[in-house]
Amino acid sequence: MADTTQQVHDLTPEEVAKGITEGRYLLIDVREPNEVAAEAYPDAVVVPLSTFDPAAIPDPNGKTIVFACRSGKRSVTASLAAQAAGKPYDQHLAGGMLGWKAAGLPTKAG
Repeated sequence: MADTTQQVHDLTPEEVAKGITEGRYLLIDVREPNEVAAEAYPDAVVVPLSTFDPAAIPDPNGKTIVFACRSGKRSVTASLAAQAAGKPYDQHLAGGMLGWKAAGLPTKAG
């Protein structure tokens, strides 16, 4: 019997950075354009939560989709919304941009 409960799995900034480097993860930044303009994740695709449409997420081509935001709350919301739309996207960056920077990982100007 299949487990239909939705859940979101936490990934550490280090795990996400390693997965991106190795070509295993596609990072989806669900923050708003003004936030991304101030500071962005390198190599992320921006799909703002305010206008979130799971269909707007590009084909990951075999990569695992990982959602990210500022603190880790909106990325969970986005993952649950994607799952509700039938997408198997259940990974997010725990701690978001705050955790990413605390881990000493690089950011770029938007």
